[in-house]
Amino acid sequence: QVQLVESGGGLAQAGGSLTLSCAASGRTLRTTTMGWFRQAPGKERELVATIRWSADTTYYADSVKGRFTISRDDAKNTMYLQMNNLKPEDTAIYYCALSGQWSIKPTSYAYWGQGTQVTVSS
Repeated sequence: QVQLVESGGGLAQAGGSLTLSCAASGRTLRTTTMGWFRQAPGKERELVATIRWSADTTYYADSVKGRFTISRDDAKNTMYLQMNNLKPEDTAIYYCALSGQWSIKPTSYAYWGQGTQVTVSS
C-alpha cells in the first residue's frame, strides 16, 4: 500500500515563499508520475505541477509557471514543491498524488496524501 505524507504548509505573506514536501512509502517511485494538486474552498481540485519520476519531465499550470518548482529526491523517496512569490489566490489545501502513468488529470492519480493547508495573506 502506498502512503503519501505532505508537510511544509502554513501561513505566508504575499510575495513570500514556502516549500512543501511529500514523503512516499510502500513502493518504488521509479516509473511513476507524482503531482501536486490544490483545492480552494468552493472550487474544484486543480493541478499545480507534475513530475515524471524516471524521465524528470515536468508540467506546470499556467497560474504557477515561473513561481513554483517541482522536484524530487530519489534517495529519499520525496517530492518537493518550492513556492515563491506567493499570492493570496494560492491559498488552498495542497495534495500530493501518485499515478502509474504520465497524466495531468486528477482521475489518473490512484494515491493521495491527506493534504496540507497553505494560506497566503495580502
